[in-house]
Amino acid sequence: VVAETQLYAKVSNRHRSKSTSALLESLLAKGFPAHTAQKALAATGQKTIEDAAKWLHSHCNDPSLDDPIPQEYALYLCPTGRFHNHLQEFWKESKRQCGRNRAHEIFPHITLCDFFTCEDHKVELLYDTLKRVGDSFSQCFPPSISLLLHSSTSYLGFFVGDSHANILKEFALAFSSEASALADCHVKPCLKQIHLTLAHKFYPHHQKTLEQLAKSINPGETCQWVAALYSRDMRFVHYQTLRALFQYKPQNIDELMINAGDFVYVDPTLQSGVSEGWVIGTSHRTGCRGFLPENYTERANESDTWVKHREYVFGTVSRFSVQTENEPNVKLNGEVHNPSISRSVTNILPLQNVTLRRGVLVMRHVERVDQVFGKSWLQQCLTADGKYHRADLNFPCTLPKRKDGMKNFEYDPPLSCCGVFQSRLIGEALLDQQATVSYMYSSPALRCIQTAQHILQGLKLDQKVKIRVEPGLFEWTKWETSRVVPNFMTLTELAEASYKIDTSYRGNFPLSSLVPSESYEEYVSRSSAVIKQIITACPSKGKGVILIVGHGSSLTSCTRPLIGLPARDSNDFAQGVRKIPSLGMCFCEEIKEENKWQMVNPPVKTLTHGPNAAFNWRNGIIED
Repeated sequence: VVAETQLYAKVSNRHRSKSTSALLESLLAKGFPAHTAQKALAATGQKTIEDAAKWLHSHCNDPSLDDPIPQEYALYLCPTGRFHNHLQEFWKESKRQCGRNRAHEIFPHITLCDFFTCEDHKVELLYDTLKRVGDSFSQCFPPSISLLLHSSTSYLGFFVGDSHANILKEFALAFSSEASALADCHVKPCLKQIHLTLAHKFYPHHQKTLEQLAKSINPGETCQWVAALYSRDMRFVHYQTLRALFQYKPQNIDELMINAGDFVYVDPTLQSGVSEGWVIGTSHRTGCRGFLPENYTERANESDTWVKHREYVFGTVSRFSVQTENEPNVKLNGEVHNPSISRSVTNILPLQNVTLRRGVLVMRHVERVDQVFGKSWLQQCLTADGKYHRADLNFPCTLPKRKDGMKNFEYDPPLSCCGVFQSRLIGEALLDQQATVSYMYSSPALRCIQTAQHILQGLKLDQKVKIRVEPGLFEWTKWETSRVVPNFMTLTELAEASYKIDTSYRGNFPLSSLVPSESYEEYVSRSSAVIKQIITACPSKGKGVILIVGHGSSLTSCTRPLIGLPARDSNDFAQGVRKIPSLGMCFCEEIKEENKWQMVNPPVKTLTHGPNAAFNWRNGIIED
């Protein structure tokens, strides 16, 4: 077989050196350089001239367009038909009940040959190999594949029975041998345990739930198997993939233009120095790099940017096919993938349940002044004699009085005027949804108390529900730039400033218990204890919402203990918090009959808006 493969490779290479594909010829005729034309064909799956030309026009400003970086390719065996539908249901339900795990990044498949590189001008040789090897195995390929469920504390999936696994290994070995010789690339076949992964790298306490969901999948269900060749951009293998929810037009030269549905590659290791609420990424559509607002995006799956090149369908009539844009959208991870459409990642319960069961709505405070004007905002607002001056319309008209004067506002900043508007807007939206807010808790930070106050005004509850100031809800003190816990306004000062404070409430954690630079474990323990104490303090027979206004960190630290999830690793926690915008929110609902809580859709939609830079009429209008 090896000798035959090498002979075929020599003959085929000699034949191909004398001819160029019709697609490439058409692009060359349009004036595109050969190396970029081949790169475009490889990046679009060599399907149509229109696809490749569109890619080239989109990447006209791509700084890496001329770089000789090939695509990476993998050969997968993918299920179709009713079995595939059951797998899709498992993907969706496991994500809803247990959250994302590593398997959700890629669609259901059996790996035959893992990712390998192939030069752009040799990709067609891979197609020939797939067709030839597929034809040679079409008669011996099993009509159904034996699958046995296997489970461990971090893996759940189907192992392929030995006899069928041997056939798949032979198929993978034949493809890798021929492709390696024909296209001069190193293709490694999968010769270990052949498997179809259902869940991977999940929390051990989710094992039983995932096993129960997996038992609803009938591995003997009708299925037609397809050997498919996929490619990906090797530069972004370890990056996170985001999907743009909205169009963003750059305001500055270092920002990235994105359209709704665009995919953006983000390197998590490069985000620490980026301004809050922003990320730096590379557009999959254009290849350009720049800053973009993080709340304009949602997390996408790793395989969303992959390109299917060719497939060989095993069945009664085996066939080799090319997928074009005119065919139905491919379903990945149980969802139709169409870049022009944005959607929610999970199926969630309807909104009307908000008032039927007890719920906890945790949200981050709204825009504060230092987010807009920087840490030196206070210096911009102080006159020579130390009085407050409103330097911009987004600064508050006045500042509340506090015993230690103005200096403590530096580390305990108020909301901007836009933040006040945001708060009331959310309150009005909750009112429209008829959400019944029975209790209001707030971190002692002024920005949180002001957010809570204006939400209650929007709800028209500011005369009925008072704010319980809970010091235990303050953010992780390690993140305080002052290295000390801020001096917050006292309850008396807040009440005198007309904030609707429950002065009779005594927090579970006194202010004196907040220590500077606490460890991550101390913060997690504090947050877990305070959310449990808040739940206990609010009667369970009452139906309605406990609204908690805290910080970005509150969304994770207060909800995960409630729904039974362990704390994240501190690095993952920090990365996750960075992505939470102003008014980001999570909603947990009590299932009393099962004595547990589950996370569902918040009762109101998110609030998204763009930046608005300061403007000086002299620049560009009067002065040159």
